[in-house]
Amino acid sequence: MRNPLHPINQKTIACNIITVTDTRTKDTDKSGKKIMQFLRDNNHQVINYQLVKDEQEQIQKAIEAGLNHPDVQVILLNGGTGIAKRDVTIEVVEQQVEKELPGFGELFRYLSYQYDIGSSAILSRAMAGVVQDTAIFAMPGSTGAVMLAMERLIIPELKHVVSEIMK
Repeated sequence: MRNPLHPINQKTIACNIITVTDTRTKDTDKSGKKIMQFLRDNNHQVINYQLVKDEQEQIQKAIEAGLNHPDVQVILLNGGTGIAKRDVTIEVVEQQVEKELPGFGELFRYLSYQYDIGSSAILSRAMAGVVQDTAIFAMPGSTGAVMLAMERLIIPELKHVVSEIMK
């Protein structure tokens, strides 16, 4: 019998959402709102939601705030994962990650290719990993990409990922 306090049996996973953008506001951030909607529709908790500029220092501070929050189990970033000069989310996340989950990026790009954007999927640097017993997912900022990542990959595995981290 599983321990009822084991994370996979938890009904709620506590999440921190960070939207990386130079142009959006909380009013126009459809992707951040979509992440919140997916989490709440699946009985997960949003501990914090914020927007930061596509600047390494701001992204780093936002991630550190999530890591330092005693309740946050998962950090979800959207935006800044492409190949433009301003896209630096992945560089920041890579510096933090202790264990990479390469399957997330691989599957995300495969699904993007297959169902959404075709060969443009090669431009995505989406990634996931573990930092200080916290799962971190970095996905593109487009609403379609967020929907794909949340619906097909993140929500179905969120409890399992947290459970594995806590072993």
